[in-house]
Amino acid sequence: MNLILASGSPRRRELLTRAQLDFTVMSVDIDETPHANEAPKVYIERMVATKAEAALKQLNKELKANHADCADLSESFIILTADTIGVLADGKTVLVKPDSREDAYRMWQQMSDNTHQVWTAVQATFVSLTSKAANNPTHEPVWQIVNQQQITERTEVTFVPLTEEMMRNYWDSGEPADKAGGYGIQGLGAAWVSRINGSYTNVVGLPLAQTLALIKNITDADTNKKV
Repeated sequence: MNLILASGSPRRRELLTRAQLDFTVMSVDIDETPHANEAPKVYIERMVATKAEAALKQLNKELKANHADCADLSESFIILTADTIGVLADGKTVLVKPDSREDAYRMWQQMSDNTHQVWTAVQATFVSLTSKAANNPTHEPVWQIVNQQQITERTEVTFVPLTEEMMRNYWDSGEPADKAGGYGIQGLGAAWVSRINGSYTNVVGLPLAQTLALIKNITDADTNKKV
């Protein structure tokens, strides 16, 4: 089964590569602004669905521009989308990527000697090539969603007490800048983690075992449908 990872995350690419999966990568651009009073779980589930829709729209645009090459295309594939956020112990405050040293310090002080959660939503969208899609009077080939499934994984992460020197040295390393919560458990940030409860790879950015099971489930569902 062909797989497209619709994510620009190098960490997700690395995890899927470790699992020895063959996949291609595409980046999608969407509005990631949370809705007013939107719960963290609802937010990430909406994000992965929106990313899949954006990827499908982009692929159909490319297909229309190169419709003469359709004979060389696979008849179906899976679009994989994911979104990861950190959430403070209150279950409501979302940990975002810090936009300054002060912003990072503010988050870290709330995480210091405390437990926060890391949530990742993953969606597998099974797509098939058809010329009989609804609202397609020209009958040109288009990619159409056949099936989609979502999972959400939560991991608890406990930090050691953080000192001013620890926070300063870590910020100066450059590692926190592009990471939700301002740390990477797979990098220097591992020294801050006293324990985790749940999937380690979820904290990295993709719950790998659960994602592989999701891909298998949606592939098996399509196989069973054809039998």
